[in-house]
Amino acid sequence: MGEEMHVLPYGSWPSPIDPALAAAHDGHPEWVGFVGDEVWWTEPRPAEGGRRALVRRTAAGAEEPVLPPPWNVRNRVHEYGGRPWTAAPGTDRPLVVFTHFADQRLYRYEPGGDPVPLTPLSQVGGGLRWAEPELDTERGEVRCVLEEFTGEGSGDVRRVLAAVPLDGSAAEDRSAVRELSEERHRFVTGARVSPDGTRAAWLAWDHPRMPWDGTELLVAEIGEDGRFREARTVAGGEDEAIAQVEWAPDGRLLYASDRGGWWNLYRDGVPLCPRQEEFGGPLWKPGLRWFVPLADGLLAVLHGRGSAVLGILDPETGEIADAAGPWTEFDSSLAAHGSRVAAIGASPRTGYEVIELDTGTGRARTVGAHHRDPVDPAYYPEPEVRTFTGPGGREVHAHVYPPRHPEVTGPEGELPPYVIWAHGGPTSRVPLVLDMAIAAFTSRGIGVAEVNYGGSTGYGREYRERLRHQWGVVDVEDCATVALALAEEGTADRDRLAIRGGSAGGWTTAASLTGTDVYACGTISYPILDLTTWGPGRTHDFESRYLESLVGPVAEVPDRYTERSPTHRADRLSAPFLLLQGLDDVICAPEQCEHFLESVAGRGVPHAYLTFAGEGHGFRRADTMVRATQAELSLYAQVFGFDLPGVPKLELGT
Repeated sequence: MGEEMHVLPYGSWPSPIDPALAAAHDGHPEWVGFVGDEVWWTEPRPAEGGRRALVRRTAAGAEEPVLPPPWNVRNRVHEYGGRPWTAAPGTDRPLVVFTHFADQRLYRYEPGGDPVPLTPLSQVGGGLRWAEPELDTERGEVRCVLEEFTGEGSGDVRRVLAAVPLDGSAAEDRSAVRELSEERHRFVTGARVSPDGTRAAWLAWDHPRMPWDGTELLVAEIGEDGRFREARTVAGGEDEAIAQVEWAPDGRLLYASDRGGWWNLYRDGVPLCPRQEEFGGPLWKPGLRWFVPLADGLLAVLHGRGSAVLGILDPETGEIADAAGPWTEFDSSLAAHGSRVAAIGASPRTGYEVIELDTGTGRARTVGAHHRDPVDPAYYPEPEVRTFTGPGGREVHAHVYPPRHPEVTGPEGELPPYVIWAHGGPTSRVPLVLDMAIAAFTSRGIGVAEVNYGGSTGYGREYRERLRHQWGVVDVEDCATVALALAEEGTADRDRLAIRGGSAGGWTTAASLTGTDVYACGTISYPILDLTTWGPGRTHDFESRYLESLVGPVAEVPDRYTERSPTHRADRLSAPFLLLQGLDDVICAPEQCEHFLESVAGRGVPHAYLTFAGEGHGFRRADTMVRATQAELSLYAQVFGFDLPGVPKLELGT
């Protein structure tokens, strides 16, 4: 038997996982790729102003940054960004092409030298932006997606496939950029060139669709000048979402389509492994990859219901051999080189790591961003994968994280407070991975429940489309279902339930506080709060027509836009709340928060509003994340009635 447990009120337990430690572990590796035999990726640097560093694993097994600060390998295509780098091995050193966040230009870099700009600055609107760079060394170019603003408005934008000369001749001359595709569609992904170099394939879609509603798969012939000619649609449409396209080594077309209700893989239109599982996901960023062809004809795939795991698919038999190892969740980033596959995996006990799988031996190992426990894992939560029953008997998926501490327990007869976490998107989901932000709550005696409400991905198109025209209804109901079920079964204290979320999760939080009496308080981060002032011209182009599927066409249901908006329901708000906002946010502008606060003013509702200069949509800087977490914990301490030593008190006004 171990030492006797100490008894302390829930919420007041001492924890080594403070807001600074949680901030230091925020974010994870992205955009993995091979450069020769080396594995490269980007990873966050919260302590370096939130930049994304490009990192390589050398042949000697060392991890080292490719570029020093302040180089920030990230772009703003669609505002969320797309794949920001590519590289090719050289005789002496690799040739790297990347986008730098500060000016959005493409740069060429060879280690030992300085980055050299390849594209010009633009003074028009949001300027020139580039994503999914792909080297064409034969022509001395880099192919990519070009997002070009033609005016000052957020909707004054065009997107085409383009080629940028590697010699720097376009650095001051926009006309030196060659456009490879016609301007037929509002949105395009990067092109994939067939093994014989004669054809290109890419995805495209138009307003008002989002890429998970319907996309078209285009194939074009590549002319002698490298331009894409006679593009034709070979799959997809208004009600079929193709998430990714690639070429098999034998020149056949591979793609992930949800035509059967789940994102499954197809080769020249024939399903390879029909299952009620997802082999793709929502295309929030151009360049995401859920599968990659291998030289021997096999496919590395991410697949599953809810969580996605890494496997090797034999397209001839439809059989999948999953990679052995502790990783139970993989990010939508894959790369292959010979018989090697690079991926980004995690588990409830580890954060995301860069994984390499040798398909010849079946052996997988961590090669980068190694997880190292900053504290005793006994402080980590042990999540429970739960399915609850919502209105009408519908399933509601959630991850429940009860309070956990190796030396402290709550008083007999006391139930812990719980915070419902509503994810963003809303067409997204929460992965089942170790999250130090959650551990900072559970190790203090505060339970957490992440809800993959109707509209979330990972459970098929029907589940995803539950939110169609029902945003602010189904998401609110499903979160309430989980919260009340936890209280009814004796897991959570009914009087100490809270809800929190950012972006679309901020909307769900605010809609829950103004539409239900379930929660005692809430934390609303960079939210949408008024549907009537969020749309074309009021937010970025990518999501500017998103509300037509989430709420309905405004011309047909104008009253719905008003009735569901928290700003217009402020008279129903009585629960204390915390509002967090980045001042550089162009997706959910600060005006959303300001108008909401005006509608709340004078109503006697305790609240606080914290803004952060230099932060956009989602927080990236360590000091911001520390302040935000401290404020959130203080809100719960004050509302739920427990002491929180070492956390500055948040001043709540009315």
